[in-house]
Parts: sequence; C-alpha cells; structure tokens
Amino acid sequence: MGIVNAGIGVMSVLLFAFIFSFSNRQSQTGIPIKAVTFPSSDETPKLATEIYEANPVLDIEVEILNGCGEPGVAAKFSEFLRDKRVDVVRSENADNFDYSTTILIQRNENTEGLKYVADALKFDSRNSDQVMVSIDPETDVDITLIIGKDFNSITAVKSFLKN
Repeated sequence: MGIVNAGIGVMSVLLFAFIFSFSNRQSQTGIPIKAVTFPSSDETPKLATEIYEANPVLDIEVEILNGCGEPGVAAKFSEFLRDKRVDVVRSENADNFDYSTTILIQRNENTEGLKYVADALKFDSRNSDQVMVSIDPETDVDITLIIGKDFNSITAVKSFLKN
C-alpha cells in the first residue's frame, strides 16, 4: 500500500510540474502592441495591375539555357530580359556546357519577338552564328537563348549588370 501512495505522490508532483511549465509557456512576454510603430508613407502603394499597365510584359516567351557551365549566368540573363519586359518562362542548364557562342533560336513564327530580343542583346539578326531559326511546333516558347562561353563579350548584358 505504501508503494501505491508513493506512486500517487510522485505522479502528483509531476502533474503539478507539467501544469506549471505549460502555464509559463502560454504567457506572453513579448513587446506590447502599443510600443510597435509602423513607418508612415505619404505615397499610396500601387496595385500590381497599375504597375503592369504602366510597363506591360511583352508577348515574347523565352527559355534561357546555360550552355557554358558558369553558375548563375542564366539568372543574370533572365534578369536582363525581364527588365526589357520579356517573359522568361524557363531558365535551366542546356544539354551540355560546350557552347562556345551565345545563340538565339527562333522556335515559331514570332519574328517580331526574335527581332526585339536580338536588338536588346545587340545581336545582328542576320548573323547566323548568333541568330538562327529552328521551328519546333512541340515547344511552348517563342525563343530559346543558349548562353555560350562568350557571354562576357555581350556588352548589353555586361552594362546592365554593372548598374
């Protein structure tokens, strides 16, 4: 009988310790709400639709493929083209990292889109080493940009990244 009473006593102490610990965790000791201040702004924030209407994304869908193996280069080109209002839908590695030159490939009949992106990159659209046509009805993009080992020589991107 003594062992049962001792067990009940130990369980009572543990239960009391648990209730005490639980109640301490539930009490808040943070900063009072009235002490928090938010910065004031005279300017009303713009809605996303207002920003889009002021600077709409063009109807040019581009995939960017890293063909040189330099980490982060596709993200830099994506940032550059998005700044030019081009819709970059995909940015990933190419099938290999052995591309010596950067190539712009037209994938459908959107020739205006190709001309726009070529002009943004300051590529000569008549230069078949930089710009080519390879129509692929299975692809979901207008243009494929494969970044080659010569990416540092593309002055438009280089000057964009300096700013």
